Amino acid sequence: MTRKVSNHPEKRPVITLLDDNLANQIAAGEVVERPASVVKELVENAIDAGANNITVIIDDAGQERIQVRDDGCGIEREQLELALSRHATSKIKTTEDLFSIASLGFRGEALPSIASVSHFNITSRIPEADEAWEISTNGGKNVTVKPAAHPVGTTVTVDDLFFNTPARRKFLKSGRTESEHISDTVVRLAMAHPYVSFKLIMDGNETLNFDAAQGELLEDTLPRLTDFMGRDFISNAITIDTERGDLRIKGFVGLPTYNMSTARRQYLFVNNRPVKDRTLLAAFKYAYHDLLAHNRHPAGVLFLDIPHREVDVNVHPAKAEVRFKNSNDVFALVRGGVRRSLEAHSQDVSDTGRTQALRMFQTNNQPLAGHQIEAQFGSRGTHSGSHSGMPLGSYSESSSYAGQVSEAQMPQYGRSSGFDLGSQPSALGQADYTQQASQASTEAYNEHPLGAAVAQLHTTYIVAQTEDGMIMVDQHAAHERLVYERLKKQIHEAQVERQPLLIPDVVELTKSDAALVADHAEELAVFGLEVEQFGPAAIAVRATPALLGQMNCKTLLNDLVEDLHELKKGVTLQSQLEETLSTMACHGSIRAGKRLSIDEMNAILRQMEQTPNSAQCNHGRPTYVKLSRNDIEKLFGRR
Repeated sequence: MTRKVSNHPEKRPVITLLDDNLANQIAAGEVVERPASVVKELVENAIDAGANNITVIIDDAGQERIQVRDDGCGIEREQLELALSRHATSKIKTTEDLFSIASLGFRGEALPSIASVSHFNITSRIPEADEAWEISTNGGKNVTVKPAAHPVGTTVTVDDLFFNTPARRKFLKSGRTESEHISDTVVRLAMAHPYVSFKLIMDGNETLNFDAAQGELLEDTLPRLTDFMGRDFISNAITIDTERGDLRIKGFVGLPTYNMSTARRQYLFVNNRPVKDRTLLAAFKYAYHDLLAHNRHPAGVLFLDIPHREVDVNVHPAKAEVRFKNSNDVFALVRGGVRRSLEAHSQDVSDTGRTQALRMFQTNNQPLAGHQIEAQFGSRGTHSGSHSGMPLGSYSESSSYAGQVSEAQMPQYGRSSGFDLGSQPSALGQADYTQQASQASTEAYNEHPLGAAVAQLHTTYIVAQTEDGMIMVDQHAAHERLVYERLKKQIHEAQVERQPLLIPDVVELTKSDAALVADHAEELAVFGLEVEQFGPAAIAVRATPALLGQMNCKTLLNDLVEDLHELKKGVTLQSQLEETLSTMACHGSIRAGKRLSIDEMNAILRQMEQTPNSAQCNHGRPTYVKLSRNDIEKLFGRR
């Protein structure tokens, strides 16, 4: 149905100019989404004014009062009224300035927009003046200016926010939620400006207090980050500092085994401006491919320094998003810089498992049960979780092996299957089968980072002795990573060895699943898995990757079907290499419950020392936990 516009002059729409107050309220709808938006705009103005100390005071989650005090340069009396005018700003003067914005605020919309929906007051004094001046307005009307008492700097007070737009108040969340948004806003700005002191007082209680960082080195900001990120992050953080041309990425990221269930511990900044940019978030997450499960997230604080002319911060009213002139360069810098730092620490594991183990010993004063040991590796009930990895093109020379364990070091590893521990358990008990490690073998490997194997615990964990403590290894998680990295290397070099089956293994599936696998037969062949459709509802497996040894083809295909169903439309299996490789590596690895000899355990330890990313399995769980001699002595009260 077409809507007709009347030709009668008295009914024809008339274009008129909005009055200033209505225009400000419309702008407020874009700039002032919630109390936290007001805090952000006012604190950014304080930072732009050169403040060294900023105090934010909040009452009733910001609805009753928001006050921001600073010791910046202040505002002259003649400019106070101009500050409440739309599009009045000291930040830009020419069109060219708009394309090279160095300040946090610049539009000149924030103050008049906030003033239009609150009882608003600015009190300010410049260093050269003997007295301060204040300007007040109610909903943008009845503006008054008068002398006042105030130290050098500015205090902005916003009372009864949205008092004249009650519909806007209805869209606010609970007081707790709004307070959390305010805290998060202050935290992000405080992180972005470590040389400014911040205080946050909510309902009379000081909830945040951050002193200015001392020293100019990147590491000098770490103590302050403890307040934001927690001590666990600091003890598991890796320093990032990489440059490419005019771009620089710096900051701190967590080890892969220190990961989170959400992305809430990711703080990203562009030229000291807190942002939530998709390019940066994707690059950061991508750097952890094949190190984390897809439902786990890394933690980090990253600062991107980029020429102001190379980034547009004027793409969102709240300035929360940016647009890069060369987003590919930014993505490559962030992804590459983080990945290289992770590779440099690829055999380091977070100390959270160690801390939890010590706490459990000290709290319970009881022997650890099996499920408590599993908890230290994050493996309790998660073995069948999803897989994650990295695309084929991401494999670099820096990820190649420093060397390979010889056949002599792996006497029980079949040559055809590479890592397959096919030896049969002896008829003796487990203690006899794993043997007592000889003094000679212990001394031979004691100096190695992962030490010398001395026992197997619950046919699942390898216990090793080092010069300064002990190591406990999850044999399945560790071996899964070894298999994954070796298979990835073979695929990268197009040298995947296949093991033809004398009799094809026929696996029954649903018609749709069989068709799905058959459609990807050519791509699966790249991984050494040869399949073809066998009737309408079955798949014949004709060859498997030799590296994986004997495997249950039915279970493997069922898991691969799940991976294929998760592929997005138009995405090739090649680009989802990590999913397929992780699935195969999991099926070709030593399982929990497999008895190993001392030689076999030592072979795994030596392989781990030579394999990139061996500190975590393909799901991001730690492969080993380390206790120093000091830790052990503390458990027995020797220290």
